[in-house]
Amino acid sequence: MRYELYYWSGIQGRGEFVRLALEQAGADYVDVARQPGGEAAMLRLLEGRGLAAAPFAPPFLKAGRLVIAQTANILLYLGARLRLAPKAEAGRLWAHQLQLTIADLVAETHDVHHPIAASLYYRQQKREARRRAAHFTAERLPKYLGYLESVLGRNPAGDRHMVWRALSYVDLSMFQVIAGLRYAFPRAMARLAPGHRRLAALHDRVAQRPRVAAYLASERRLPFNEQGIFRHYPELDA
Repeated sequence: MRYELYYWSGIQGRGEFVRLALEQAGADYVDVARQPGGEAAMLRLLEGRGLAAAPFAPPFLKAGRLVIAQTANILLYLGARLRLAPKAEAGRLWAHQLQLTIADLVAETHDVHHPIAASLYYRQQKREARRRAAHFTAERLPKYLGYLESVLGRNPAGDRHMVWRALSYVDLSMFQVIAGLRYAFPRAMARLAPGHRRLAALHDRVAQRPRVAAYLASERRLPFNEQGIFRHYPELDA
């Protein structure tokens, strides 16, 4: 199977969670929007041309005749096929549940710098963003990290993985979340670090996996920037 990933070309964004799974699995895939004419092709699919079940927004994945949208949904599909999810139904559902929780955290992180509307520039909502950031770093971020840290601590197979005893796409997603939060909120994350040592160790283990490390060192891995989900504005990092 050769997969086609459709996502915006200049940012990591939500597409990065899918890329990490594909890279770790050594899957054959093309990042369509980074190819000549790729974004135009993506926009045509978003318009629903020739598709009965057109996606609402990127990322979406073409796998044969299937077109699958929503990050967690894509990873649910890929997990079983790339050996990045448990075989048993209970394990697959648990992984999907955790990925949906991660998606909630990612959405709240994005809304820190765009609390009013995604269609407005950050500079048009800076005052509201500062208020949102103070609440996020003081209340919501510790709550999410505390829960995800506890998932590792309660894993009956040990605290090396989020789901049972083997690497899953949830581990890869947690790596991306920790990396992104460290970029966006370095001061807040340093302050919270003593409370999520297991998550920090998981981040480091994932980064050292050979295929992930090769990807991170390659040109395929775009740097964080101020157009993506994880943005560093010093005034928002209390």
